[in-house]
Amino acid sequence: MKPTLAESLSTPEAKRRHVRRLFATIADRYDLITVVLSYGRDRAWKRRLVSMSGAGRATTALDLACGTGDIAFAVAERGARVVGLDVTLRMIELARAKRGESARSPAFLVGDMMALPFPDNAFDLITTGYGIRNVPVIAPAIAEIRRVLRPGGLLLSLDFNRPTNPVLRGIYVIYLTIFGSALGWILHRDPDTYRYIPASILRYPGASGVAAIMESAGFVDCRVLPVLGGLMAINVGTRGATII
Repeated sequence: MKPTLAESLSTPEAKRRHVRRLFATIADRYDLITVVLSYGRDRAWKRRLVSMSGAGRATTALDLACGTGDIAFAVAERGARVVGLDVTLRMIELARAKRGESARSPAFLVGDMMALPFPDNAFDLITTGYGIRNVPVIAPAIAEIRRVLRPGGLLLSLDFNRPTNPVLRGIYVIYLTIFGSALGWILHRDPDTYRYIPASILRYPGASGVAAIMESAGFVDCRVLPVLGGLMAINVGTRGATII
């Protein structure tokens, strides 16, 4: 018997299994989904994130939860050496298929944000789009990001936000639930597929909560930049030199 969505998100391990199944299911439609759910604004939000990165030819960058590679390719276009990592094999296959012959094309590999396969202090820049909200537990993932980011390195994370106003939050969640149900039925014959998004938002501390976790992990100059009136947000932080 298929577990309910609430059961699938009830524990970190249950969420881990659910997220892996979910993204394997939606991988081939992922680019379409991000456009539809954002009313075509997703690319602009990612360009804004990349423009904040300061990436250049001397930059080594890691794009986490890279999906089919939008952010990774955009950072590489600025001259950086980029690795894209995603837990879903099909996402990595699609990202690799987009690569050109340029020596600056990103490298893509399958891996888990909770246990990054890189040495300490390996990157100048870490980006992620819709990644932190989807990990089983946020604090260990942030700690891993800090570990592989050099002191003074920059973290940029774009994600759905969790509005603090309860009325706005309720409207937002209801809209995403209704729209996501319809989209899930149309694309997958399963309305629960994209109900995961509002369900995950309700269990998410929001961008301000993520900023607090970042500060506790040793990030400094943590900021939240509202996007779409605060319904989305970009978290920004610099890895401090202090040992945690």
